[in-house]
Amino acid sequence: MRNLPRPHSVHAGSTTGSRRRRGRDARLRTVTARREQPTQLPSDGRGQLRRYVRLRPRRGLVNTRVVIVGSGQSGTTVATTLRDRGFTGAVTIVGTEVHLPYERPPLSKQFLTAETDTTNLDLRPATYYEDRDIELVLGHTVISIDLGAHTAALDDGRALGYTTLVLATGTRPVIPEVAGTDLAGVHVLRTVDDAAALREQLASSRHVTTVGGGFIGLELSAAAQKKGIESCVLDIADRVLQRAVSPITSDYLADWHRERGTSVRLGTGMIEIVGTKGRVEAVRTTAGEHIRTDTVVLAVGVRANTELAERAGLVTRNGVVVDEYLRTSDPSVFAVGDCANFPDNVSGLPIRIESVQAATDHARAVALQIIGDQVGPYASVPWFWSNQGSMKLQIAGYTQCSDTDVVRGDPKQGKFSVFRFLDGHLRAVESINRPADHVTARRLLALGDSPTPESITTTTDLRSLVPLAAATA
Repeated sequence: MRNLPRPHSVHAGSTTGSRRRRGRDARLRTVTARREQPTQLPSDGRGQLRRYVRLRPRRGLVNTRVVIVGSGQSGTTVATTLRDRGFTGAVTIVGTEVHLPYERPPLSKQFLTAETDTTNLDLRPATYYEDRDIELVLGHTVISIDLGAHTAALDDGRALGYTTLVLATGTRPVIPEVAGTDLAGVHVLRTVDDAAALREQLASSRHVTTVGGGFIGLELSAAAQKKGIESCVLDIADRVLQRAVSPITSDYLADWHRERGTSVRLGTGMIEIVGTKGRVEAVRTTAGEHIRTDTVVLAVGVRANTELAERAGLVTRNGVVVDEYLRTSDPSVFAVGDCANFPDNVSGLPIRIESVQAATDHARAVALQIIGDQVGPYASVPWFWSNQGSMKLQIAGYTQCSDTDVVRGDPKQGKFSVFRFLDGHLRAVESINRPADHVTARRLLALGDSPTPESITTTTDLRSLVPLAAATA
């Protein structure tokens, strides 16, 4: 696996020694933030969160500072929403990568097939942040938080004071504990640097082995297919996307990839990556197979980056635990995006979701909380999508199990939806190449009043269920 050089400090849209660069550096300041006392203690003593009153509006206060830890889509959206809503306090984004904030979804799709250049991934141009006085501290890491002093310490010795802190620390790939993960030709896919290295490798690759049959693994398989590269997907589970979709959708996806030449091997794990002269040449599996390959992508899952929160004493459990307002066990600290474990409005379960929708919706909700414009709890319906070649999977809602699945459409035609019910309530809808079903499903789930399995089966037009559900809600 590649070892990337340590990031260095840069500022958006600047060249060394330029007048604009000096101006931006001069505005990097540490603010000793005025503390606001919580109305309750942070927890009940058992690690459970308590509710807090809404933060006092701060739109016009110039002595406030919001520090955002993480320069991904969620952290950036917090900053841009604050400015769009007229927040005049200081806003600082701290990111470990040296790049301007960028989109991640294309990294496993268009970017790998050379349809997208790195310059097209930027969420905003450098001038956007400068014009709106959003401070970018890139190539640096927040190493500790002092909740009492309201300060965040950086790896270069600086301390940033804050009135409100937002954790948008994201996730990192899980590395299997097997021999050979350090060989040349072994990759993970999380950052644009990861994707650039993998794209360069694919230019000369003849065989790609992806370890993990999740979204990233299947999207990589589709990218390899498009480039004419032989590929294999290994997954220790007995079906692909086992925790994310129904068996019906899972079986369809596996067959779809097999029909296009990908070897999908389920119930099969990896026990070793074999190499010669420091470069990968094969993978040994739990089935005793020796699969010759020149490229291995580790896509077995991710782990939430919670270490910073843990060191600060915040409650963590499969992510940074937040309440229905996305506030952590400290009322001046929020968590958003992939790292946040939040109560799902549809299922009622605490969940952590890795999706652009959750990242941006979390961010907007928190920004409104900060400026005092949002009274109610976070209630967005989760939704996802995955483009795999010509096939598009869209999911509305969230569930890991169901007791009744209703299919509309025909899987044999490659256009169908699976409506997943649990205890008589609609929990999620999976749509393959049926975008209209997906849109309607999101509306149904947002209403909070479930249609019956029978109505899904017998209704000619799904849209007719929306006003019916609304009328009985």
